[in-house]
Amino acid sequence: MKNLDFLHKDSFSIDEYKNMVKSYQDKKHPLGWFDNIYESANGDYTKVFWADLEPSPYLIDWLNKNYVKIKNKKACVIGCGVGDDAQALNDFGFKVTAFDISPTAIELCKNRYPNSKVNFVVADLFNYPNEWFENFDVVYECNTIQVLPDDYRKKARERMSSLISKNGYILVSCRSRKENEKLDEIPKPLTKSEIDEFQTINNLEQQSFLAYDDNQEPRVPHFFAVYKKCR
Repeated sequence: MKNLDFLHKDSFSIDEYKNMVKSYQDKKHPLGWFDNIYESANGDYTKVFWADLEPSPYLIDWLNKNYVKIKNKKACVIGCGVGDDAQALNDFGFKVTAFDISPTAIELCKNRYPNSKVNFVVADLFNYPNEWFENFDVVYECNTIQVLPDDYRKKARERMSSLISKNGYILVSCRSRKENEKLDEIPKPLTKSEIDEFQTINNLEQQSFLAYDDNQEPRVPHFFAVYKKCR
């Protein structure tokens, strides 16, 4: 086994982060490393290295343009991190369930938003509570799939899609790559053909698709896609 002393550091370099993820994947335990990232923040959500500390502007833009006119509308945020997107959905009038496999991430969310109406809960996408099945009008997924190994990615898309209620939406935000490139990268961004596979699951139809580069240097390509469950 590789030396994993870096798992208990107060911060991670990018190389250490990638080595950590790979070490867990090699041990066939690809979900076991998430809590280490949040523990390294030592209770300070601003120290989580991948947190933007603001909701996705693409999520906000979609919510502004697509007001969901449903009474008691419900939303689910997958891998909610430190809670920015969940709180934004709450502000748009949704009853929000936001989950993360990391107990420390959920603790950070609750401490950050002590008066929030969001239900921040520890849960596993691959073993979520039965009552969540087809229970949400909007499901938001941001950058979860890209940190999973290949055999988990298809299952993740299926589990995410199973959360959507009839006529509900899933919004998928992720980094992107061209076909047959960055095959061993960690995290491994999604190809167009990979994100398109959402359209083959549970009667999902694509409503919109955007390919864009972010505004930071080096510029990183992304996808933002919206699918609706129709049946």
